[in-house]
Amino acid sequence: MSKLPRSYDESSVFTAENLLREARRQKEIPLGTIPEICVLDPDGDIMRYLVSEGRAARSPFWACYHTDLLIFTQAGIEFGIVGCAVGASFAVLIAEEMFASGCKLLVSITSAGQLIALRPPPYFLLIEKALRDEGTSTNYLPPSEYSDVDPNILNWLAPALTASPIPIEHGASWTTDAPFRETQAAIDAARALGLHAVEMEAAALYAFAHARDKSVICFAHVTNQMASIQGDFEKGAANGSEDALTLLGTVGRAWGQRIKKMKRR
Repeated sequence: MSKLPRSYDESSVFTAENLLREARRQKEIPLGTIPEICVLDPDGDIMRYLVSEGRAARSPFWACYHTDLLIFTQAGIEFGIVGCAVGASFAVLIAEEMFASGCKLLVSITSAGQLIALRPPPYFLLIEKALRDEGTSTNYLPPSEYSDVDPNILNWLAPALTASPIPIEHGASWTTDAPFRETQAAIDAARALGLHAVEMEAAALYAFAHARDKSVICFAHVTNQMASIQGDFEKGAANGSEDALTLLGTVGRAWGQRIKKMKRR
């Protein structure tokens, strides 16, 4: 455990906004905004599928030092996507930069291992809470067992997911920094807590969202049993990308309807 102080109400000296300012200067990137809805794709399969289909183009306004942000359209809605940002610290770094660049809603779709079977994999799980077994979240929120999705998000999203053509389960996950230390004892303990899947980002992303008052939704694409069986890690057609894009279209439409209702008030 770090002995450095955690001053949760104190602003950071190093900010995403200032980092991006310097990146724009050095890389001669024009000032502009990225799409309102952005996607984290840790596996990179969705991004690679969009590129292979000629459906994505690089954003001219994304000033991140580490990644490219691609823009695509699904269900008539424009999205931004960053692939291969694996793990809590990298995911939150990109999340900070996305919101500093114009994002209003961040959707993470990460591959996950099955703990408690809700159906045969692959399937999607809306992560409602995540066990904080990683280090990044403790820099955003005081210690607690779980990070939770904002209940206000569930209010507008849950009805849309119920009507989705892609079945969506709801549940809890275990967020770990060390995927190759998923011992049987740890797995048994996670199952005893009622956790449905294990992944690497959600607890930190939800802690960031609460601390910074941002809108973040985390889905687990439950694809495997941690390679404990032969023929594991099958995601479905196009490595699960077509189903993931259908899910994103559902989320995007629900977000748009929410924004319209808010404007009418």
